Amino acid sequence: MSVLICKNISSEGPGTIEDFLKAKGIPYTVVDLSKGEKIPDAEAFDTLIMMGGPMSVNEDDIYPYIKKEEELTRDFVARGKSILGVCLGAQIMAKALGARVYKGGQKEIGWYDIELTSDGIADALMRKLAVHPHVGDMWRRFKVFHWHGETFNIPQGAVRLAGSELFPNQAFRHGNRAYAFQFHIEVTKDMVYDWLKGEDIDHDRLKAETEKLYDVYSGRANNFYEAFFK
Repeated sequence: MSVLICKNISSEGPGTIEDFLKAKGIPYTVVDLSKGEKIPDAEAFDTLIMMGGPMSVNEDDIYPYIKKEEELTRDFVARGKSILGVCLGAQIMAKALGARVYKGGQKEIGWYDIELTSDGIADALMRKLAVHPHVGDMWRRFKVFHWHGETFNIPQGAVRLAGSELFPNQAFRHGNRAYAFQFHIEVTKDMVYDWLKGEDIDHDRLKAETEKLYDVYSGRANNFYEAFFK
């Protein structure tokens, strides 16, 4: 296995995804597209990870590398390879697969619940995310970390896996190995605090929620990675 990780902005790296790959000895390559780094030959990789960013997927005239990621998405899907899109990466997947991406009613920033659909509960990898890493029981509704203002429609042929109160489409699967998450599965505590320093939010509440929720959240993420990178 070899993993290609595309960063859309330097500050939004692979976080716990990279930690997992290092721990398991899985080879990976990180490309920072915002710095003009070129995407290597995709033939050498069997898994594609696309990270987040503050830009819109519809600003591909300003950020032409977004079009390259759309092409990568369609190529990996056609070849039955694995894909994980996170936040902007999920929106890139949606657009590449023919769905509309657009501004939501309001921003969703912080720790908020998602709820799995019946298809989400039936999905083996989503069940890994839903199982409490310490207790072992499965939660249909649980908190994840959000930082986004846009959303997407579910592409034709894809399966909606989860939604939230503000954004009904939080996750989808296309085929058997392509997953799109609007929420940030990859965050470390430091990433949460660094990203939101300048945001007009209740920082004391955010810190308290992060300290309370992060251990379980990172355990959920790790269980998902175990299944996804298997």
